[in-house]
Amino acid sequence: METVLGAVDTFEVIEEYPADRYLPSYLVRAVDPNGRVFHLHAAVDVRGDNIRIVTTYIPEPGEWDGDFRIRRRQP
Repeated sequence: METVLGAVDTFEVIEEYPADRYLPSYLVRAVDPNGRVFHLHAAVDVRGDNIRIVTTYIPEPGEWDGDFRIRRRQP
């Protein structure tokens, strides 16, 4: 959790999923205090006034562009 909180100032929404199954959700790109990029998938409960972190992960370089903002097309 320290990694996530330490990167809040770098959060950047890179994908939106407004029709996700339970709540609208977002894929967020962030950079930890050591300079490592990670992705955070979060669901937003506006009525409940909270955000639910679904998962965080280190993106695979082969699946993303050089700065991990845009997915590469799969053949």
